[in-house]
Amino acid sequence: MVSRVIPVDPFDLVIFGGTGDLAQRKIVPALFRRYCAGQWPHNSKIIGAARGELSVEGFRNIVADSLHQHAPMRARDADAMAGFLQRVDYVPLDALSDEGWAQLAGKLSDDRIRAFYFSVGPSLFGPLAEQIRAHDLALPQTRVVVEKPFGHDLASARALNATLAAHFDEGQIYRIDHYLGKETVQNLMAVRFGNMLFEPLWNSQYVDHIQITVAETVGIDGREEYYERAGAMRDMMQNHLMQLLCLIAMEPPAKFDPDAVRDEKLKVIRALDPVEPHHIVRGQFAGEGESRGYREVVGNPRSTTESYVALRTHISNWRWAGTPFYLRTGKHLVARSSVINVMFKDAPHSIFGEEAGRHANVLSIRLQPNEGITLKVTIKEPGQGGMRLVDVPLDMSFAKALGPENQDPPDAYERLVMDVIRGNQTLFMRGDEVEAAWAWTDPIIAGWQARGDVPKPYDTGSTGPGDAELLMKRDGRRWQGINP
Repeated sequence: MVSRVIPVDPFDLVIFGGTGDLAQRKIVPALFRRYCAGQWPHNSKIIGAARGELSVEGFRNIVADSLHQHAPMRARDADAMAGFLQRVDYVPLDALSDEGWAQLAGKLSDDRIRAFYFSVGPSLFGPLAEQIRAHDLALPQTRVVVEKPFGHDLASARALNATLAAHFDEGQIYRIDHYLGKETVQNLMAVRFGNMLFEPLWNSQYVDHIQITVAETVGIDGREEYYERAGAMRDMMQNHLMQLLCLIAMEPPAKFDPDAVRDEKLKVIRALDPVEPHHIVRGQFAGEGESRGYREVVGNPRSTTESYVALRTHISNWRWAGTPFYLRTGKHLVARSSVINVMFKDAPHSIFGEEAGRHANVLSIRLQPNEGITLKVTIKEPGQGGMRLVDVPLDMSFAKALGPENQDPPDAYERLVMDVIRGNQTLFMRGDEVEAAWAWTDPIIAGWQARGDVPKPYDTGSTGPGDAELLMKRDGRRWQGINP
């Protein structure tokens, strides 16, 4: 099975913060891979923009080094590298003054799609939007891409939305969450709405509960200042896990259209119940020996910022009434694993007797690593007397199932950046969606602050604090394992 590559229209893509880590580690390598795949029109180009006084050749050297580090397979092709670098330009520019903007305007073509990628801190979103408008760089075919964090709370998110809305239409604003660009995340919609097998069972009558886990082995090194302000709730739960929850729980949209999909996601967020204090667990990784704990890493011995959150919530609508959703995410855990487990109910009556034990189907959707889907089904255990039952997996690894030519699929940024050029907002958050997510998150954080809540310590390399296991045990359930 060979994937078709559909070329996009000619474009100019300006990356503000073009010399920064995100641009060089993710955005530029993603664009290079799409160039190698033949998706670029020959006259498209990238323009890096940053405060550094670099020449075009100096910026190209930075890009070349980045590609050797982060796109090693393609970077060995000297012809591809040379062709790509010829389409890379640079402008020294200051977001807070008029310096460099006239030079940037001279490098842009009016007859192409024009995209501005804000690969900078949120404090510069407003000034950049104002400068783009002030220098007449915004055309009808202009798009702007903004990275998370999109706000720190509901008030700041509203302020950012208002600032962007003063200069661009909502249809021009692309709020990027790279989780939505993952192949398996997009497959959530295909599995649900493209298979008659699952959708009739996708409701509280058949689903006992749903678990969403995003576990990371990495810590917060290099992000200490940001993370101390944000914590796991703001950094992961409010956006990444919220988006996964929406896709797994939303109603079928009338069509696969950006606003139709996002309308249904918004309904899920607005139907979320408030989280009770006894249905949430905060944790903070603790160090021992050579392993530094969170407080040592951030240099604050009294820090109460969480590096782990687990919670139980409900969606108050007809489809999901009475079905709990358990979400958890954390740093420095035992394995890197992002997975959604749909836990189906037991059969209403077992004809095999008590000795057969309890068995239920589980649909596991693995987002990373080893993207794929596993359905656990119950069969007779071979070679045993009587009718003894055992659960076995029907496993589909995407890399195996789709053939060797699809074992290096586009990563999330490749898909999302090309969707920006296409003008497809399906996998991007809308302004009202972001605000609704913050409206649900803010009371949880305010409750912690009002109660003087202190996160529970947990060992690095563990599955998180013990209280998270108790959260499930009280309901007669248990977490599925965090598997490498």
